[in-house]
Amino acid sequence: MATEKLYYQDPYMRSFTTKLLKQDMDQKGRYYVVLDKTAFYPTGGGQPHDTGTINGVNVLDIEEIDGEIRHFIEVPLNSLGDLIGELNWERRFDHMQQHAGQHILSAAFENLHGYKTVSFHLGNEICTIDLEITNLTDHEARTAEEMANQIIIENRPIETKWVTDEELSKYSLRKELSVLDNIRLVIIPDFDYNGCGGTHPASTGQVSSISILNWEKQKKNIRVHFVCGNRVLKQLREKQRIIQGLTSILNAPQEQMKEAADRLLQYSKSLEKEVDELTSQLMEYEAIRLIEMADRHGDRIIIKSIFKNRPISEIQPLARMITAKNNASVVLFVAENESKLQLVCSSNQALNMNQLVKKVLPMINGKGGGNESFAQGGGDKIVTGEHLLKELERKLKHELME
Repeated sequence: MATEKLYYQDPYMRSFTTKLLKQDMDQKGRYYVVLDKTAFYPTGGGQPHDTGTINGVNVLDIEEIDGEIRHFIEVPLNSLGDLIGELNWERRFDHMQQHAGQHILSAAFENLHGYKTVSFHLGNEICTIDLEITNLTDHEARTAEEMANQIIIENRPIETKWVTDEELSKYSLRKELSVLDNIRLVIIPDFDYNGCGGTHPASTGQVSSISILNWEKQKKNIRVHFVCGNRVLKQLREKQRIIQGLTSILNAPQEQMKEAADRLLQYSKSLEKEVDELTSQLMEYEAIRLIEMADRHGDRIIIKSIFKNRPISEIQPLARMITAKNNASVVLFVAENESKLQLVCSSNQALNMNQLVKKVLPMINGKGGGNESFAQGGGDKIVTGEHLLKELERKLKHELME
């Protein structure tokens, strides 16, 4: 026995009385019931399922499977008599607004610009449509949005009609149908004719408004992000809250916020440049100090140091700066952190830094590499940083004596 679909008879129905046809558990261990009639809409056609309660038990999901409309519930039902279904009306009406808004916006894009909608997603916060185009201009988006809101202001009726395949020739459909029987059309007279199984308000005015938020490239299409109805107010409130916070931070009224933000960004860039220059100067002083403290070995000087909890990204340029300043230098650096050791070796001499690093990496189960003039690596903190540095120096001096 098929379930009577009350949501098609009256999409505004918030509660209903029904009887239990079946109660079972699916392969995923979810309890579900099948009712003789229901106002709960199952997931389909881009529209998410309704939620609510049946005799006070939470309805978590609704799917149409093998001809059954299964209401997945939190716990099994005890009553076998009349059951009372209560819809989460806020969720249902929101879905009605978003779905009808999508019809209006898609029709506006097609009627104005000839852009077809190839997919629709009704998300928890944002809705999207994918347009079968590779580029969308601001003018095209805004004119479509304006037309959509004009249709809303006109408060046109939204009609639904069941038709046969033979009757379809009477209607100029916006897209091809995916079914050949049980065909349901959603019609906004003289504007949009579309096959759809979702729930919609009785008139366009109840969609309230449509706002395009942004758009982006999505594979070969353009994905348009938008909101309708009460979600527009929610977006507006959230943006206003953020703007009010920014006016305090930037110490500027809303109309001057862009200029204030530009000034702040320029000031930030100036500070970043100054910090970079000061950092470079400090590194140069550090390089000079390390060169002055270096050990001499014949015509070469060996510059060695251990850095505690210092990122290797700071040690690498320091090593390069030293060898650039002093062509006779050989740099041996070790960075010691809580759980790992890292090393950097640099030289412009006729030495192979890559081979030197690889000679000590087994001590720390490490990996690394480079070239003859510059190499680096890292591994586990099995030995101390001092021990690793001494072994590096020992192997270097052994190579210098060969």
